[in-house]
Amino acid sequence: MTLLVTGGSGFIGSNFIRHILQTYPSYKVINYDLLTYAGNQESLRDLEKHPNYKFVKGNITNIKRINQVIKSGQVTHIVNFAAESHVDRSISNPSVFMITNVVGTQVLLQAALKNKVKRFHHVSTDEVYGSLSLRTKDKFNDKSIYDPRSPYSASKAGSDHIVNAYFHTYGLPVTISNCSNNFGPYQHPEKFLPRAITNLIENKPIVIYGDGKNIRDWLHVVDHCRAIDMILHKGNLGETYLIGGQTTEISNLTIAKKLLKIFGKDKTYLEFVQDRIGHDKKYAVDWSRIKKELGWEPLHNFDEWLIQTVNWYKGNTKWWKSLKIKAENYYRA
Repeated sequence: MTLLVTGGSGFIGSNFIRHILQTYPSYKVINYDLLTYAGNQESLRDLEKHPNYKFVKGNITNIKRINQVIKSGQVTHIVNFAAESHVDRSISNPSVFMITNVVGTQVLLQAALKNKVKRFHHVSTDEVYGSLSLRTKDKFNDKSIYDPRSPYSASKAGSDHIVNAYFHTYGLPVTISNCSNNFGPYQHPEKFLPRAITNLIENKPIVIYGDGKNIRDWLHVVDHCRAIDMILHKGNLGETYLIGGQTTEISNLTIAKKLLKIFGKDKTYLEFVQDRIGHDKKYAVDWSRIKKELGWEPLHNFDEWLIQTVNWYKGNTKWWKSLKIKAENYYRA
């Protein structure tokens, strides 16, 4: 199997490439990434000389380039991680999200169809389903109605629909996964958890939107990679699988307090700021289907792996330091 992994230098993509090369010694991986601010070659620097790994710089909207890479690399499977993914940035600059996430996905699908790729897997988000009430016990599932609330989630919803259209119209062998919030190593410090962790490392407060009661379903990135692996090999064509990581609810404020305890700091290290416009209250994912059909379930306990994640950022300051400076400039804009 030869996989084209788009957006492979990003957070989840780089972890997925590591997972594949470690799990399947005979598989080949082509990492196709434009290296925007969210893509970092340092995340896979140690794999540069791996015999089954190749990096190609390119834009997923470039159909000529994509066709060339698929044909010359004899690509059999595509896993699409390439996306603009930060909600705050989508609010200030929505157009780039539409171009990358919607147009880029359609270009990849057309190239996959032309080159008769055996499987196209599209990585999406639970945010396409909108927001749940903090009081409800309901969870998103693969039958939930799409109700995106931000330019980011709207662009991902659009890309999901296009993937499904290529399955129903052209018979392209596709699968989709909608995951909850990921955490773990190599996550850009603009995101909530690594930003909070690196702030505390630098003896700065954790910045929290609104009252911090917003609830997310947290999924360790390694568990996410395991799930995509299973879907890629055993998932039913044309189906959507939801991937979540928790059985109990946890708010952003609760996570912040857990981090304070890990660092031995008090509540003075909490800084509450004006809430983000259109801020979704709650995400919760029903992942019973992927467990029943494919035998997947999360293996990584949140509290245990939160400590592991903290330790990773403590030990990899060089990786995130320069990224953090740019992220902080963005947050202060």
